[in-house]
Amino acid sequence: MLDHVFWASGISRDALAAASSFSKTRANAAVAELLEQGLLEQTGEQMSTGGRRAETLRLSRSLGVLIGVAVGATGLEVGVLSPDLALLAHHSEPADVRDGPVPMLARIRTLMRELLARCGVPPRQVIAIGIGLPGPVDFDSGQLVNPPLMPAWDAYSIRDDIATDFSAPVFVDNDVNVMALGELWRMQRGLQNFLVVKVGTGIGCGVVCHGQVYRGANGSAGDVGHICVVPEGPRCHCGNLGCVEAMAAGPAIARMATEAAEAGQSPRLARLIAERGALRLQDVAEACRAGDMAATQAVQRAGAHVGQMLASVVNFFNPSHVFIGGGITRVGPLFLAAVRQSVYQRSLALSTRHLEIQYTPLGERAGLIGAAVLAMQESLRRLEVA
Repeated sequence: MLDHVFWASGISRDALAAASSFSKTRANAAVAELLEQGLLEQTGEQMSTGGRRAETLRLSRSLGVLIGVAVGATGLEVGVLSPDLALLAHHSEPADVRDGPVPMLARIRTLMRELLARCGVPPRQVIAIGIGLPGPVDFDSGQLVNPPLMPAWDAYSIRDDIATDFSAPVFVDNDVNVMALGELWRMQRGLQNFLVVKVGTGIGCGVVCHGQVYRGANGSAGDVGHICVVPEGPRCHCGNLGCVEAMAAGPAIARMATEAAEAGQSPRLARLIAERGALRLQDVAEACRAGDMAATQAVQRAGAHVGQMLASVVNFFNPSHVFIGGGITRVGPLFLAAVRQSVYQRSLALSTRHLEIQYTPLGERAGLIGAAVLAMQESLRRLEVA
């Protein structure tokens, strides 16, 4: 019952009875008990469709709060959320995962304490903590396994580190799996089979199959960044040649734009290199939106490579939607157009008949919301087992 309420993001008694396959009598008795225990609360009346207005049920805010942490290769975000995922406080800042787990997790613990204090919530009222990290995660142990972007994190006990300040359970997953959970919650599990692809410093994919995030046998499902798209391409940090991450992630786009600027194809980008010493994905995105041809061509090539990779995945998995997130969203519609063209050109007609490819609706908050979804979902599962 609690699980249905959480995923519905607010639900009437009748709808809850239908969703849980309970009779109205049994559902009402269960709701009454959950209200009395303080696990559910009523939040007012829904719009009437005739007859008495139905009251909306949600998880009680007296349960405590959730903490979501979204870590990227170049930044982090920490948020405090209510059990129904209302954002109570948050903070984001630049960070470099290559600095290692000790300083970064110390900073995250500090931010957690500061945000809880801002909300007037003591640490003992934290229900659970969800963390998304940009690398392959063994979900059962909550540890990264040979992460290419952050080797110093390999097998580091993140849970033990967080436990120095917090007694709440800590759940750790790959950052794109977490983003997929966020989108799954936003849609109230309305889509059953879709992909979330993050294109930033690296490239990864969250797979939702039959309404659940699919992690594979060891947690590495969706590690599409190391699918080869150009056999004679540059060497990837994983050691292989021509991976889509080496050809189309943020650093690759910046590299292509830099080469064009040095060849005299973009005075605008050449000025930026002279001023800053190097280009970032954001610089290329801004130049692209301003109509710079060299930046536009770099983005289109990257989109074509991502689409080439996705075409194989779409043929294999046949998702209904592909949501693309990460720093690439700052580029705008041009990147999406290049991805779509490549996917539709290379995929089977049946696989793309109803396929939609778009940016993540949750945008830059997908990771933070998803981390909180992870925390609440796993807490409810523990409660069910208990």
